[in-house]
Amino acid sequence: MKLLKAIRNFFYGIWRFIDRKIIIPITKLILKLTKNFNGSGRRFEKWLAKPNVLLFVSLFLAVVIFVIVDQKILDFTDNSAEVLKDQPINVIYNDEAYVVEGLPSDVDITLIGSRADLYFAKQSSTHDITIDLTGLKPGTHKVNIKYNQALKSINYEVNPSEATVIIYPKVSETKTLTSDIINQDMLDPKLVIESVELDSDNVTVKGAEHQLEEVSSVKALVDVESLSKQEAGELTLKDVPLKAYDKQGNIIDVEIVPSKVSAKIVVESPSKELPIKVIPTGDVTFGKAISSINISESKVTVYGSKEALENLSFVPLEVDVTDLKEDSTYKLELLKPTGVRSMSVNNVTVDITLGTVSSKDVENVSIKYRNIDDEEYSVQGLSAEDVRIPVSLKGVKEVIDGITAEDIDAYLDLDGYTEGEYEVDVQVEGTDSRVQYTPKTKKVKIRITKK
Repeated sequence: MKLLKAIRNFFYGIWRFIDRKIIIPITKLILKLTKNFNGSGRRFEKWLAKPNVLLFVSLFLAVVIFVIVDQKILDFTDNSAEVLKDQPINVIYNDEAYVVEGLPSDVDITLIGSRADLYFAKQSSTHDITIDLTGLKPGTHKVNIKYNQALKSINYEVNPSEATVIIYPKVSETKTLTSDIINQDMLDPKLVIESVELDSDNVTVKGAEHQLEEVSSVKALVDVESLSKQEAGELTLKDVPLKAYDKQGNIIDVEIVPSKVSAKIVVESPSKELPIKVIPTGDVTFGKAISSINISESKVTVYGSKEALENLSFVPLEVDVTDLKEDSTYKLELLKPTGVRSMSVNNVTVDITLGTVSSKDVENVSIKYRNIDDEEYSVQGLSAEDVRIPVSLKGVKEVIDGITAEDIDAYLDLDGYTEGEYEVDVQVEGTDSRVQYTPKTKKVKIRITKK
Protein backbone atom coordinates (compact mmCIF):
# COMPACT_ATOMS: atom_id res chain seq x y z
CA MET A 1 0.00 0.00 0.00
CA LYS A 2 2.87 2.40 0.78
CA LEU A 3 4.40 1.71 -2.64
CA LEU A 4 1.12 2.40 -4.51
CA LYS A 5 0.60 5.60 -2.50
CA ALA A 6 4.12 6.80 -3.35
CA ILE A 7 3.60 6.11 -7.09
CA ARG A 8 0.24 7.91 -7.04
CA ASN A 9 1.70 10.95 -5.27
CA PHE A 10 4.59 11.04 -7.73
CA PHE A 11 2.39 11.20 -10.85
CA TYR A 12 -0.08 13.53 -9.15
CA GLY A 13 2.78 15.97 -8.53
CA ILE A 14 3.81 15.81 -12.20
CA TRP A 15 0.23 16.48 -13.29
CA ARG A 16 -0.09 19.48 -10.93
CA PHE A 17 3.18 20.86 -12.24
CA ILE A 18 2.07 20.55 -15.89
CA ASP A 19 -1.32 22.05 -15.06
CA ARG A 20 0.19 24.97 -13.13
CA LYS A 21 3.18 25.70 -15.39
CA ILE A 22 1.87 24.82 -18.88
CA ILE A 23 -1.91 24.35 -19.27
CA ILE A 24 -3.07 27.33 -17.19
CA PRO A 25 -0.54 29.83 -18.75
CA ILE A 26 -1.46 28.68 -22.30
CA THR A 27 -5.19 28.99 -21.53
CA LYS A 28 -4.68 32.50 -20.15
CA LEU A 29 -2.68 33.43 -23.24
CA ILE A 30 -5.43 32.20 -25.56
CA LEU A 31 -8.10 34.16 -23.65
CA LYS A 32 -5.98 37.28 -23.77
CA LEU A 33 -5.42 36.91 -27.52
CA THR A 34 -9.15 36.35 -28.03
CA LYS A 35 -9.99 39.57 -26.24
CA ASN A 36 -7.33 41.53 -28.15
CA PHE A 37 -8.46 40.36 -31.57
CA ASN A 38 -12.17 40.91 -30.77
CA GLY A 39 -13.87 40.12 -34.04
CA SER A 40 -11.04 38.05 -35.32
CA GLY A 41 -11.46 35.84 -32.27
CA ARG A 42 -14.16 33.85 -34.02
CA ARG A 43 -11.84 33.11 -36.90
CA PHE A 44 -9.15 32.01 -34.36
CA GLU A 45 -11.62 29.75 -32.62
CA LYS A 46 -12.63 28.18 -35.94
CA TRP A 47 -8.95 27.68 -36.77
CA LEU A 48 -8.28 26.18 -33.35
CA ALA A 49 -11.31 23.89 -33.68
CA LYS A 50 -9.92 22.18 -36.76
CA PRO A 51 -8.82 18.55 -36.01
CA ASN A 52 -5.39 18.91 -37.65
CA VAL A 53 -4.58 22.04 -35.67
CA LEU A 54 -5.41 20.40 -32.30
CA LEU A 55 -3.41 17.34 -33.30
CA PHE A 56 -0.30 19.41 -34.10
CA VAL A 57 -0.68 21.49 -30.92
CA SER A 58 -0.98 18.34 -28.76
CA LEU A 59 2.03 16.77 -30.48
CA PHE A 60 4.05 19.94 -29.94
CA LEU A 61 3.17 20.05 -26.23
CA ALA A 62 4.02 16.34 -25.79
CA VAL A 63 7.44 16.84 -27.41
CA VAL A 64 8.17 19.88 -25.22
CA ILE A 65 7.20 18.02 -22.03
CA PHE A 66 9.30 14.98 -23.02
CA VAL A 67 12.38 17.14 -23.63
CA ILE A 68 11.88 18.94 -20.29
CA VAL A 69 11.62 15.67 -18.37
CA ASP A 70 14.31 13.74 -20.27
CA GLN A 71 16.94 16.48 -20.11
CA LYS A 72 16.04 17.34 -16.51
CA ILE A 73 15.56 20.97 -17.47
CA LEU A 74 13.16 21.10 -14.53
CA ASP A 75 13.68 18.97 -11.43
CA PHE A 76 10.32 17.78 -10.13
CA THR A 77 11.72 16.57 -6.78
CA ASP A 78 14.52 17.67 -4.52
CA ASN A 79 17.44 15.36 -3.71
CA SER A 80 17.74 14.15 -0.11
CA ALA A 81 19.81 11.68 1.90
CA GLU A 82 19.10 8.66 4.11
CA VAL A 83 21.55 6.95 6.49
CA LEU A 84 21.33 3.18 7.02
CA LYS A 85 23.14 2.46 10.29
CA ASP A 86 24.88 -0.68 11.54
CA GLN A 87 24.65 -2.65 8.31
CA PRO A 88 26.29 -6.11 8.51
CA ILE A 89 29.24 -7.00 6.29
CA ASN A 90 29.67 -10.15 4.24
CA VAL A 91 33.33 -11.17 4.18
CA ILE A 92 34.46 -13.44 1.38
CA TYR A 93 37.55 -15.56 2.15
CA ASN A 94 38.66 -19.14 2.75
CA ASP A 95 37.76 -19.56 6.42
CA GLU A 96 39.11 -23.13 6.44
CA ALA A 97 42.65 -21.92 5.74
CA TYR A 98 42.85 -18.41 7.20
CA VAL A 99 41.95 -16.28 10.21
CA VAL A 100 41.22 -12.58 9.64
CA GLU A 101 41.59 -9.81 12.24
CA GLY A 102 40.69 -6.13 11.95
CA LEU A 103 37.33 -6.59 10.23
CA PRO A 104 34.66 -4.03 11.21
CA SER A 105 31.48 -5.66 12.49
CA ASP A 106 29.19 -3.24 10.62
CA VAL A 107 29.16 0.00 8.59
CA ASP A 108 26.89 3.00 7.97
CA ILE A 109 25.62 3.70 4.43
CA THR A 110 24.53 7.17 3.28
CA LEU A 111 22.15 7.06 0.27
CA ILE A 112 21.71 10.25 -1.82
CA GLY A 113 18.97 10.68 -4.43
CA SER A 114 15.37 11.66 -5.06
CA ARG A 115 12.79 10.86 -2.43
CA ALA A 116 11.07 8.37 -4.71
CA ASP A 117 14.33 6.55 -5.46
CA LEU A 118 15.31 6.53 -1.78
CA TYR A 119 11.94 5.06 -0.90
CA PHE A 120 12.41 2.19 -3.35
CA ALA A 121 16.01 1.66 -2.17
CA LYS A 122 14.98 1.40 1.49
CA GLN A 123 12.30 -1.16 0.62
CA SER A 124 15.00 -3.51 -0.65
CA SER A 125 15.16 -6.56 1.63
CA THR A 126 18.95 -6.76 1.53
CA HIS A 127 21.83 -4.32 1.31
CA ASP A 128 24.76 -6.30 -0.02
CA ILE A 129 27.94 -4.99 1.65
CA THR A 130 31.03 -7.06 1.01
CA ILE A 131 34.75 -7.28 1.68
CA ASP A 132 36.34 -9.61 -0.84
CA LEU A 133 39.62 -11.14 0.38
CA THR A 134 39.80 -13.76 -2.36
CA GLY A 135 43.37 -14.35 -3.48
CA LEU A 136 45.02 -12.42 -0.63
CA LYS A 137 47.88 -14.12 1.20
CA PRO A 138 48.82 -13.95 4.91
CA GLY A 139 49.87 -10.46 5.90
CA THR A 140 48.44 -6.95 6.36
CA HIS A 141 46.14 -5.60 3.66
CA LYS A 142 44.03 -2.47 3.11
CA VAL A 143 40.77 -3.46 1.42
CA ASN A 144 37.72 -1.61 0.12
CA ILE A 145 34.23 -2.08 1.52
CA LYS A 146 31.78 -2.30 -1.38
CA TYR A 147 28.04 -1.70 -1.48
CA ASN A 148 26.00 -3.17 -4.32
CA GLN A 149 23.14 -0.68 -4.44
CA ALA A 150 19.71 -1.74 -5.67
CA LEU A 151 19.14 1.39 -7.83
CA LYS A 152 21.83 2.85 -10.08
CA SER A 153 20.18 6.29 -9.87
CA ILE A 154 21.27 6.61 -6.23
CA ASN A 155 24.67 7.78 -5.04
CA TYR A 156 26.06 6.24 -1.85
CA GLU A 157 28.86 6.58 0.67
CA VAL A 158 30.10 3.81 2.98
CA ASN A 159 31.54 4.71 6.39
CA PRO A 160 34.15 3.35 6.86
CA SER A 161 34.88 2.80 3.18
CA GLU A 162 37.97 0.66 3.74
CA ALA A 163 39.52 -1.55 6.40
CA THR A 164 43.02 -2.68 7.34
CA VAL A 165 42.97 -6.42 7.96
CA ILE A 166 45.56 -8.96 9.03
CA ILE A 167 45.37 -12.46 7.54
CA TYR A 168 46.90 -15.36 9.48
CA PRO A 169 47.25 -19.01 8.53
CA LYS A 170 44.76 -21.11 10.52
CA VAL A 171 46.32 -23.80 12.73
CA SER A 172 44.70 -26.35 15.02
CA GLU A 173 45.41 -27.96 18.40
CA THR A 174 43.73 -30.59 20.58
CA LYS A 175 42.55 -29.46 24.02
CA THR A 176 41.07 -31.30 26.99
CA LEU A 177 37.39 -30.47 27.53
CA THR A 178 36.04 -29.83 31.04
CA SER A 179 32.62 -28.71 32.27
CA ASP A 180 31.44 -25.65 34.14
CA ILE A 181 27.97 -25.64 35.74
CA ILE A 182 26.13 -22.31 35.57
CA ASN A 183 22.85 -21.09 37.10
CA GLN A 184 23.01 -23.61 39.96
CA ASP A 185 21.01 -21.16 42.07
CA MET A 186 18.02 -21.91 39.83
CA LEU A 187 17.94 -25.52 41.05
CA ASP A 188 15.67 -26.69 43.85
CA PRO A 189 17.78 -26.02 47.00
CA LYS A 190 17.35 -29.65 48.02
CA LEU A 191 19.06 -30.85 44.82
CA VAL A 192 22.72 -30.92 43.86
CA ILE A 193 24.50 -31.79 40.63
CA GLU A 194 26.36 -34.92 41.66
CA SER A 195 28.22 -35.46 38.38
CA VAL A 196 28.48 -34.25 34.78
CA GLU A 197 29.69 -36.58 32.04
CA LEU A 198 30.41 -35.09 28.59
CA ASP A 199 30.17 -37.17 25.41
CA SER A 200 33.64 -35.95 24.40
CA ASP A 201 36.84 -35.54 26.41
CA ASN A 202 38.80 -33.60 23.78
CA VAL A 203 38.06 -30.92 21.20
CA THR A 204 39.99 -29.31 18.36
CA VAL A 205 40.69 -25.59 18.68
CA LYS A 206 41.40 -23.67 15.44
CA GLY A 207 42.72 -20.16 14.99
CA ALA A 208 45.83 -18.07 14.52
CA GLU A 209 48.92 -19.39 16.27
CA HIS A 210 49.07 -16.46 18.71
CA GLN A 211 45.41 -17.07 19.64
CA LEU A 212 45.95 -20.75 20.44
CA GLU A 213 48.90 -19.83 22.67
CA GLU A 214 46.49 -17.85 24.88
CA VAL A 215 43.98 -20.68 25.28
CA SER A 216 44.32 -22.09 28.79
CA SER A 217 41.13 -24.17 28.97
CA VAL A 218 38.04 -25.15 27.02
CA LYS A 219 34.83 -25.61 28.98
CA ALA A 220 31.35 -26.88 28.26
CA LEU A 221 28.89 -24.43 29.85
CA VAL A 222 26.26 -26.69 31.38
CA ASP A 223 23.29 -24.42 32.07
CA VAL A 224 20.99 -26.05 34.66
CA GLU A 225 18.40 -23.25 34.67
CA SER A 226 16.02 -25.50 32.70
CA LEU A 227 16.25 -28.07 35.52
CA SER A 228 14.51 -25.82 38.08
CA LYS A 229 11.63 -28.31 38.33
CA GLN A 230 13.79 -31.40 37.94
CA GLU A 231 13.68 -34.19 40.50
CA ALA A 232 16.57 -36.39 41.54
CA GLY A 233 17.64 -38.68 38.74
CA GLU A 234 19.66 -38.82 35.52
CA LEU A 235 19.10 -36.78 32.35
CA THR A 236 20.92 -35.65 29.21
CA LEU A 237 21.35 -32.06 28.01
CA LYS A 238 22.02 -31.61 24.29
CA ASP A 239 23.69 -28.76 22.39
CA VAL A 240 25.81 -27.61 25.34
CA PRO A 241 27.94 -24.66 24.04
CA LEU A 242 31.72 -24.57 24.39
CA LYS A 243 33.96 -21.61 25.25
CA ALA A 244 37.74 -21.15 25.27
CA TYR A 245 39.38 -19.14 28.08
CA ASP A 246 42.78 -17.66 28.86
CA LYS A 247 44.50 -17.86 32.27
CA GLN A 248 42.60 -14.80 33.53
CA GLY A 249 39.24 -16.29 32.58
CA ASN A 250 38.68 -14.09 29.53
CA ILE A 251 36.95 -15.63 26.50
CA ILE A 252 39.21 -16.26 23.49
CA ASP A 253 37.51 -15.98 20.10
CA VAL A 254 38.63 -19.18 18.38
CA GLU A 255 36.87 -21.91 16.43
CA ILE A 256 36.06 -25.03 18.47
CA VAL A 257 35.25 -28.34 16.77
CA PRO A 258 32.74 -29.62 17.66
CA SER A 259 31.09 -26.38 18.80
CA LYS A 260 28.54 -28.18 21.00
CA VAL A 261 28.40 -31.43 23.00
CA SER A 262 25.92 -33.46 25.03
CA ALA A 263 26.14 -33.81 28.82
CA LYS A 264 24.77 -36.59 31.02
CA ILE A 265 23.85 -35.11 34.40
CA VAL A 266 23.20 -36.97 37.65
CA VAL A 267 20.97 -35.00 40.05
CA GLU A 268 20.81 -36.12 43.68
CA SER A 269 19.34 -34.90 46.95
CA PRO A 270 21.83 -35.78 49.75
CA SER A 271 20.55 -35.04 53.26
CA LYS A 272 21.58 -35.55 56.87
CA GLU A 273 19.84 -35.06 60.20
CA LEU A 274 21.97 -33.06 62.64
CA PRO A 275 21.54 -31.75 66.18
CA ILE A 276 21.37 -27.99 66.73
CA LYS A 277 24.11 -26.89 69.12
CA VAL A 278 23.53 -23.62 70.97
CA ILE A 279 26.81 -21.74 71.54
CA PRO A 280 26.57 -18.82 73.97
CA THR A 281 28.98 -15.97 73.19
CA GLY A 282 30.11 -13.36 75.70
CA ASP A 283 29.82 -13.46 79.47
CA VAL A 284 26.62 -13.13 81.47
CA THR A 285 26.53 -10.59 84.30
CA PHE A 286 28.91 -11.09 87.25
CA GLY A 287 27.81 -13.76 89.70
CA LYS A 288 25.51 -15.50 87.24
CA ALA A 289 25.82 -18.57 85.00
CA ILE A 290 23.60 -20.33 82.51
CA SER A 291 21.46 -22.90 84.21
CA SER A 292 19.55 -24.29 81.24
CA ILE A 293 19.18 -23.86 77.49
CA ASN A 294 15.97 -24.97 75.80
CA ILE A 295 15.47 -24.80 72.04
CA SER A 296 12.22 -25.17 70.09
CA GLU A 297 13.84 -27.55 67.57
CA SER A 298 16.62 -29.85 68.65
CA LYS A 299 17.37 -31.37 65.21
CA VAL A 300 17.40 -30.20 61.61
CA THR A 301 17.63 -31.98 58.26
CA VAL A 302 20.21 -30.34 56.01
CA TYR A 303 20.63 -30.71 52.22
CA GLY A 304 23.86 -30.16 50.32
CA SER A 305 26.81 -31.86 48.67
CA LYS A 306 27.98 -35.17 50.08
CA GLU A 307 31.40 -33.73 50.87
CA ALA A 308 29.91 -30.89 52.89
CA LEU A 309 27.55 -33.15 54.83
CA GLU A 310 30.31 -35.61 55.74
CA ASN A 311 32.19 -32.86 57.59
CA LEU A 312 29.20 -31.73 59.66
CA SER A 313 28.40 -33.18 63.10
CA PHE A 314 26.04 -30.39 64.25
CA VAL A 315 24.55 -27.07 63.16
CA PRO A 316 25.90 -24.22 65.33
CA LEU A 317 23.62 -21.50 66.68
CA GLU A 318 25.37 -18.61 68.39
CA VAL A 319 23.49 -16.64 71.07
CA ASP A 320 24.95 -13.40 72.42
CA VAL A 321 24.53 -13.46 76.23
CA THR A 322 26.85 -10.56 77.01
CA ASP A 323 25.82 -8.95 80.34
CA LEU A 324 22.65 -11.07 80.49
CA LYS A 325 20.99 -10.43 83.93
CA GLU A 326 17.78 -12.46 83.81
CA ASP A 327 16.06 -15.31 82.04
CA SER A 328 15.49 -14.46 78.38
CA THR A 329 13.92 -15.78 75.18
CA TYR A 330 15.58 -15.34 71.77
CA LYS A 331 14.04 -15.76 68.32
CA LEU A 332 16.94 -16.50 65.98
CA GLU A 333 17.63 -17.42 62.38
CA LEU A 334 19.45 -20.69 61.86
CA LEU A 335 22.35 -19.98 59.49
CA LYS A 336 23.31 -22.52 56.84
CA PRO A 337 26.78 -24.05 57.30
CA THR A 338 29.17 -23.91 54.35
CA GLY A 339 28.07 -26.29 51.58
CA VAL A 340 24.47 -26.57 52.83
CA ARG A 341 21.83 -25.40 50.32
CA SER A 342 18.63 -26.01 52.26
CA MET A 343 17.44 -26.87 55.80
CA SER A 344 14.16 -28.20 57.15
CA VAL A 345 14.26 -25.58 59.95
CA ASN A 346 15.25 -21.95 59.41
CA ASN A 347 14.10 -20.20 62.60
CA VAL A 348 14.17 -21.34 66.23
CA THR A 349 13.30 -20.03 69.67
CA VAL A 350 15.89 -20.33 72.49
CA ASP A 351 15.03 -19.99 76.18
CA ILE A 352 17.95 -19.31 78.54
CA THR A 353 17.64 -19.38 82.33
CA LEU A 354 20.25 -18.18 84.78
CA GLY A 355 21.48 -19.38 88.20
CA THR A 356 24.19 -18.56 90.70
CA VAL A 357 27.71 -19.14 89.41
CA SER A 358 30.00 -21.75 90.99
CA SER A 359 33.51 -22.93 90.12
CA LYS A 360 35.35 -26.22 90.10
CA ASP A 361 38.74 -27.57 89.00
CA VAL A 362 39.07 -30.81 87.09
CA GLU A 363 42.52 -32.41 87.34
CA ASN A 364 44.44 -34.67 84.95
CA VAL A 365 42.84 -33.62 81.67
CA SER A 366 44.85 -35.30 78.90
CA ILE A 367 46.30 -33.08 76.16
CA LYS A 368 45.61 -34.10 72.57
CA TYR A 369 47.32 -32.97 69.38
CA ARG A 370 45.51 -31.68 66.28
CA ASN A 371 46.49 -30.83 62.70
CA ILE A 372 49.66 -32.89 62.53
CA ASP A 373 50.36 -36.00 60.46
CA ASP A 374 50.36 -38.89 62.95
CA GLU A 375 51.93 -41.23 60.39
CA GLU A 376 54.93 -38.96 59.83
CA TYR A 377 55.47 -37.35 63.24
CA SER A 378 55.24 -38.28 66.93
CA VAL A 379 54.64 -35.73 69.71
CA GLN A 380 55.82 -36.00 73.34
CA GLY A 381 55.38 -33.73 76.35
CA LEU A 382 58.68 -32.85 78.02
CA SER A 383 57.27 -33.43 81.54
CA ALA A 384 54.21 -34.83 83.30
CA GLU A 385 52.81 -31.28 83.59
CA ASP A 386 53.08 -31.02 79.80
CA VAL A 387 50.91 -34.11 79.25
CA ARG A 388 48.05 -33.59 81.71
CA ILE A 389 46.71 -30.27 82.98
CA PRO A 390 44.04 -28.95 85.38
CA VAL A 391 41.02 -27.13 83.90
CA SER A 392 38.88 -24.59 85.71
CA LEU A 393 35.08 -24.74 85.24
CA LYS A 394 32.52 -21.99 85.87
CA GLY A 395 28.78 -22.60 85.81
CA VAL A 396 25.74 -23.50 87.85
CA LYS A 397 26.69 -25.99 90.58
CA GLU A 398 24.34 -28.77 89.49
CA VAL A 399 25.77 -28.54 85.95
CA ILE A 400 29.51 -28.55 86.71
CA ASP A 401 29.25 -31.23 89.37
CA GLY A 402 28.52 -33.82 86.72
CA ILE A 403 31.50 -32.92 84.47
CA THR A 404 34.60 -35.15 84.54
CA ALA A 405 37.95 -35.11 82.75
CA GLU A 406 36.50 -37.31 80.00
CA ASP A 407 34.02 -34.51 79.13
CA ILE A 408 36.80 -32.00 78.47
CA ASP A 409 39.08 -31.71 75.43
CA ALA A 410 42.42 -30.01 76.02
CA TYR A 411 44.49 -29.81 72.82
CA LEU A 412 47.38 -28.20 70.96
CA ASP A 413 46.93 -26.90 67.41
CA LEU A 414 50.13 -28.04 65.66
CA ASP A 415 49.28 -26.87 62.15
CA GLY A 416 52.57 -25.95 60.39
CA TYR A 417 54.84 -27.46 63.07
CA THR A 418 57.73 -29.77 62.09
CA GLU A 419 60.60 -31.44 63.98
CA GLY A 420 61.84 -29.63 67.09
CA GLU A 421 60.99 -28.52 70.62
CA TYR A 422 58.24 -25.93 71.12
CA GLU A 423 56.21 -24.17 73.81
CA VAL A 424 52.60 -24.18 72.59
CA ASP A 425 49.35 -22.56 73.82
CA VAL A 426 46.79 -24.92 75.35
CA GLN A 427 43.17 -24.70 74.15
CA VAL A 428 40.17 -26.22 75.92
CA GLU A 429 36.59 -27.01 74.94
CA GLY A 430 33.82 -29.08 76.51
CA THR A 431 30.64 -30.83 75.61
CA ASP A 432 28.34 -28.60 77.69
CA SER A 433 27.91 -25.10 76.26
CA ARG A 434 26.52 -23.79 79.59
CA VAL A 435 29.96 -24.05 81.15
CA GLN A 436 33.06 -21.88 80.78
CA TYR A 437 36.27 -23.93 80.41
CA THR A 438 39.65 -22.33 81.21
CA PRO A 439 43.01 -24.16 81.20
CA LYS A 440 44.96 -23.46 84.39
CA THR A 441 48.17 -24.27 82.51
CA LYS A 442 48.39 -21.84 79.62
CA LYS A 443 51.42 -23.29 77.78
CA VAL A 444 53.16 -26.67 77.61
CA LYS A 445 56.47 -27.82 76.16
CA ILE A 446 56.61 -30.58 73.56
CA ARG A 447 59.06 -32.34 71.29
CA ILE A 448 58.15 -33.33 67.69
CA THR A 449 60.18 -36.08 66.03
CA LYS A 450 59.92 -37.94 62.76
CA LYS A 451 58.88 -41.57 62.96
